[in-house]
Amino acid sequence: MKILVLGSAAGGGFPQWNCGCVGCRRARSGDPAAKPRTQSSLAVSADGRRWVLLNASPDLGAQLLASPALHPPASPGASVMRGNPIAAAVLTNADIDHVAGLLTLRESHPFAVYATARVQSVLAANSVFNVLNPALVPRRVMNLGAPFQPADADGVPLGLEIEAFAVPGKVALYLEDEAAGPSFGSVAEDTVALRVRPTDGASDGFFYIPGCAALPGWLADRLYGAPLVLFDGTTWTDDEMIRSGTGVKTAARMGHMAMSGPDGSLAAFAPLNIARKIYIHINNTNPALLEDSPERREAEAAGWRIAHDGLELTL
Repeated sequence: MKILVLGSAAGGGFPQWNCGCVGCRRARSGDPAAKPRTQSSLAVSADGRRWVLLNASPDLGAQLLASPALHPPASPGASVMRGNPIAAAVLTNADIDHVAGLLTLRESHPFAVYATARVQSVLAANSVFNVLNPALVPRRVMNLGAPFQPADADGVPLGLEIEAFAVPGKVALYLEDEAAGPSFGSVAEDTVALRVRPTDGASDGFFYIPGCAALPGWLADRLYGAPLVLFDGTTWTDDEMIRSGTGVKTAARMGHMAMSGPDGSLAAFAPLNIARKIYIHINNTNPALLEDSPERREAEAAGWRIAHDGLELTL
């Protein structure tokens, strides 16, 4: 099973277009220790030919251009000149940085879109997503806790088994309902993790969790001993955006778990015996993005890798 990290940053990318923080300034200057990153998305394939997107970033067009495995097949002289190995997309939430890229795939290309009923209802309620021709792009509901085999638009299985399950999180920002109390109207289907593995049993697969607000005991137990986990690395500290002057919300308020501190993911993952731990969905303010920072050294000393665009993994 092959995994491509198409984008590794949180919403806005790195550098973020309107941000003048230290990291963004260094990235714009071409500093080799501050590599630019696009917004979070993965592609996974059981056979190296047919690919499933895990979230569809607003930067998807540039990500596809940068990924030769996702280019249209060469077909000189063929009667049909269009095609692409993307066969399906699986969404973990309705955040803009995870659904807007679907609009890039509107050019009469057949593929299937999988999401929870909640997220599918959000897509259905916004007519802009009708540019995805329903005759070519079926929308399929994935139920929590029910493993399924994603298939292409014609129903041909893609050699993978995926299970979606709810993790602590929050409804997308543009769907928040302040009258609904401290949860802002969030429900379990608003933030899900994915377990992905090949149907041929060649590996135990991996967990993809780009958004997560906490690591309760049941989730820690589920991840224990996993061969690979790609986990939410949005901020280094809970109050990072406030202290940096780039925002007014804590990581917890945004539905994310900070890396550092006694309640952070570095501490929570330390006893879990996970073979490979990779941070993804990393905010532009997070100093761990900077290869020469003490925060990067601390994360790496704890056994973590900081994802970058173009990272290729094999299981």
